[in-house]
Amino acid sequence: MSHDAQVYVKSDTEFNYIKQKRKQDMRGQITTFAIMIFLTLIAFAAVAADFSKYLIAPVILLLAAVQVVLQLYYFMHAKEKNHNVAMFFLIFGAFLAFVFILTFLTIIWWG
Repeated sequence: MSHDAQVYVKSDTEFNYIKQKRKQDMRGQITTFAIMIFLTLIAFAAVAADFSKYLIAPVILLLAAVQVVLQLYYFMHAKEKNHNVAMFFLIFGAFLAFVFILTFLTIIWWG
């Protein structure tokens, strides 16, 4: 039964490879987190500087879009293999949202 289960012991090479890979992944996540904090500080500084609302809104939306991409790529592990179907649905959903917003704005703008 379960007493016959074999235990797989990793070799030193496998262990060191996995350790190095995890170290690189952690470094990438920390760097991405720092970039997102910096982008958030830019958004707060733009609002605090009392710029025109016609300038601040597109800048904040652009910074938010960059943060969404960074979060999907690094923190939601979209960069890893075998996530093609999930990425397809995310991209398709983003496309539909873009078309919906564009349609809504067009109707309001010309309506």
